[in-house]
Amino acid sequence: MNLLWLIPTLPLIGSVVLSLFGGLLPRRGIAAVALMATGLSLLIALLVSAEFLFQPPAQHHFVQPLWSWIATAGFNVDMALYLDPLSLVMMLVITGVGFLIHLYSTEHMEEEEGYRRFFAYLNLFVAAMLMLVLADNLLLLFLGWEGVGLCSYLLIGFWYRDSANGRAARKAFIVTRIADTAFVIGLLLLFTH
Repeated sequence: MNLLWLIPTLPLIGSVVLSLFGGLLPRRGIAAVALMATGLSLLIALLVSAEFLFQPPAQHHFVQPLWSWIATAGFNVDMALYLDPLSLVMMLVITGVGFLIHLYSTEHMEEEEGYRRFFAYLNLFVAAMLMLVLADNLLLLFLGWEGVGLCSYLLIGFWYRDSANGRAARKAFIVTRIADTAFVIGLLLLFTH
């Protein structure tokens, strides 16, 4: 279970590699990076799940602290991942379905302009969803939520030259900002009470 941190990290690394160096790769190389990032994430998720199911942790949840994120005036927030039965199921759904979407998209998007950009967005989307379901605290969950919102905007507006797609992306952005506002208000209420 100590490999839990790799599950959201691998798609994030894939997204960074494709964003920075994807222009140097042929389409097959881009597809290989994207598939490897999500495929390895799925494989590790299956290994972690097997250990969780066959050697369950003492409290039926596993917390993996990574580092101290905020430590000031008695307010401490760790960057940590939390795995329980519900987050385990969601982690498997995200990595499994995410891998299948990547696999399908390698063929479906083959003739499209922006192939590298699409897979960079898709890898980032998987990483953000994993952060959302594996977050140990509400601030990290909010970070995952923001990542999912950003990727939704980017993927909906992928074919931005078509004005309908641009409008749909802006609509998704505005709806997400409304939800973000409610989320922040909820976080502030929890913090003050």
